[in-house]
Amino acid sequence: MKYIKVIKVPGILKLQSIYLGFFMILFSIILITSLFDLKYKFSYSWLSRSFEDVSTEFFIDVIASEISLYSPNTDQADTPLPKVLLSTVLNIWPEDIRTFLGRELPGFLTFNTEIAVAGIGTNLTTLPMESPPPLEILLKEREQSEAEIAKSNSEENPPVNTPSLKTEKDAVFIYHSHSWEAFLPLLEGNKTANEAVSLAETKNVIAVGNKLKEELAERGIGASQSKANVTEELKKKNWNYNQSYILSRELVQEAMAQEESIQYLIDIHRDSQNRELTTTKINGKDYARLFFIVGKENKNYERNLALAKELNQKLEEKYPGISRGVFIKTKDDGNGVYNQDLSSQSMLLEFGGVENNSMELDHSIEAFAEVFSEYFWKAEEVSGSGN
Repeated sequence: MKYIKVIKVPGILKLQSIYLGFFMILFSIILITSLFDLKYKFSYSWLSRSFEDVSTEFFIDVIASEISLYSPNTDQADTPLPKVLLSTVLNIWPEDIRTFLGRELPGFLTFNTEIAVAGIGTNLTTLPMESPPPLEILLKEREQSEAEIAKSNSEENPPVNTPSLKTEKDAVFIYHSHSWEAFLPLLEGNKTANEAVSLAETKNVIAVGNKLKEELAERGIGASQSKANVTEELKKKNWNYNQSYILSRELVQEAMAQEESIQYLIDIHRDSQNRELTTTKINGKDYARLFFIVGKENKNYERNLALAKELNQKLEEKYPGISRGVFIKTKDDGNGVYNQDLSSQSMLLEFGGVENNSMELDHSIEAFAEVFSEYFWKAEEVSGSGN
């Protein structure tokens, strides 16, 4: 028989009663601030951030104090009230040092990234790195003539014969929220990692998306790709770097409206970590390692996470070490949504880092296309929506 744990305080109040009273006070405050025109009000996002780290057992205990059906079947110690108050009011969780330092040390919020699946060598010291593009570099490159950039694009990406597709229409949409992200080996001159940006689509992540589109077509899967110059489009709207996902969202929504057959969304990026972390050798060939980012702040989080985990597992089975893992991000250390609310089959996929070359990237793209196509056709067979 399970006995309800009590805390000895004046009046011999049960701990569950204290929990209930605490919540009654909290929601009474929220109700009052909602009824009156106060300057500062509680928002859903504030409540979400405040309670996301509170243990599940705590809420179960609160409910169980009134509904016995929800009482746990196993004996578990109740969450100490001081600990709950500390987490709720100050957003500090004693067991996690990151909650003490995250808002005080510049850049430390990066460590809020959750590792859902850890690849080889992945830990809190080797998390993905993203750096805003140096505006002066992009402005300097924009001074090149449009003809020069167009010539570069056409010369390095000659037209290819499109193989016959098994899908009658495009099933995949490839896009690039940070289209300026480039690779040092593809750029002329000695550049630092922070300068690995380019407007030329043959030198940045658009080239990766183009290669993936071709590889999917080779396997019978139709894909469309946005080659929008996000830097220029942001400038036209007088938007900054932080609004790049708002811009790419418009591109995705437009594509989905025009092609209702689109099922999968793939946003391609590259990491800013060094070569040692972003490169691996498999069967004598060098591969640019890849990884998945899943946004936690959207309705499709669970399904997109499941998709990322399954593809990651299949990649690792065929190409051990190719993946750095699956990472989860909230609004505390990223966008948190990444347009993944638009489809339950969305991916933010990062190929390699600033120091990877075309050959290494191509090997990884081919590997991903192989694994993805197997997953795709199996899913089509199960759903009965193939040709």
